[in-house]
Amino acid sequence: MESRFDTSNLPAADFLGFESLLSDSERAKLDDVRDFLAKEVAPSAGDWWNRAEFPHDILPKLAALELSTPVQQGYSHLFGGMIIAEMTRADTSLATFFMVHHDLFVEALHQFGSADQKRRLLQAAMDLRITGAFALTEPQHGSDIAGGMATTATRDGNTWILNGAKRWIGNGTFCDYMLLWARDTETSAVRGFILDATLPGVTRTVIENKIALRTVQNADILLEDVRVAEADRFEGIDSFSDTRRLLLGSRILVGWQAVGQQLAAYDVARRYALERYQFGRPLGSFQLIQDQLVTMLGNTTASLALMVRIAQLQDGAGSAGTPEGPGMPQAALAKSYTTARMRETVALGRSILGGNGIVTDYGMAKIFADAEAIYTYEGSYEINTLIVGRALTGLSAIV
Repeated sequence: MESRFDTSNLPAADFLGFESLLSDSERAKLDDVRDFLAKEVAPSAGDWWNRAEFPHDILPKLAALELSTPVQQGYSHLFGGMIIAEMTRADTSLATFFMVHHDLFVEALHQFGSADQKRRLLQAAMDLRITGAFALTEPQHGSDIAGGMATTATRDGNTWILNGAKRWIGNGTFCDYMLLWARDTETSAVRGFILDATLPGVTRTVIENKIALRTVQNADILLEDVRVAEADRFEGIDSFSDTRRLLLGSRILVGWQAVGQQLAAYDVARRYALERYQFGRPLGSFQLIQDQLVTMLGNTTASLALMVRIAQLQDGAGSAGTPEGPGMPQAALAKSYTTARMRETVALGRSILGGNGIVTDYGMAKIFADAEAIYTYEGSYEINTLIVGRALTGLSAIV
């Protein structure tokens, strides 16, 4: 049903105008990305999700935006975060693909790759001519992966023999390469490898029956005596602390995803409240509905404000008179707080749509379901809370 109201003058979901903090060129680029998402992603995202199929044909168009690792290209962290929020607002699955490939795999090449590895892979990965994954989590080890990693790497001359299993690997069914983490059997140090996913001994199996991020192709990875050349070991990685450097950035970006998820829920809920009539009046004219919309906007604005401040700390790191940048406790607070607010926001949005909120035709059911994945990955709410608690008290509640 068409809305009977002119909504063009209603305030934007960015209620406090945080986008004004971007440079003119960044705002123009953000508008370009929004146009792309509105034309190429939003109309089809629900269908991709329902069919649990990844839209490979969109990759050249996504690459044409030239947004791979934006901070490496001179953009601000604030801009990079807002890009992730906007992608999530259009489709959480596509944003997750983007983050896994660019902000974990490509970023690892930037930070840890040798000159030869960068020459062979970096530009092709930035252009999405090859795709990457990040293989860290294991079937029996998620939050405790730092001390419990069971995948092994054994040196044999100029090669390494990999054995073990990985789970929940985004892009894992179709990627060309993985940044794969394994424990050195000789030294117990954690190593990082560029794993050609087509090597003998690599088995990839799609994880079926998901209720969230259905477009993302998560995989179980089995490694049986897989031989990887020494030239494909990340020479810049020699401990799990290097993993944490990547996870710090990606955990912050998941906070931005939580913002985008709330923006999406608010967009759908407000539109529905104006278009849906009950008792002869628009749903949005009822006090209880307005209260829910205000709570949704308040949660979204508070989450956005927190993420903007985190980005400012990132952008100011190293400058005279500024802190070094956010550490893991700050990233953990951002991730735990924003995802908790997100969970409430999407639940309120689903409530506003009533029965229509549980079918994907109206958009909200997909948003509601995808929020559960964001709530859990990059450290569960509980683990991130305990990281902050340890920083506050000096006492660890994690064994």
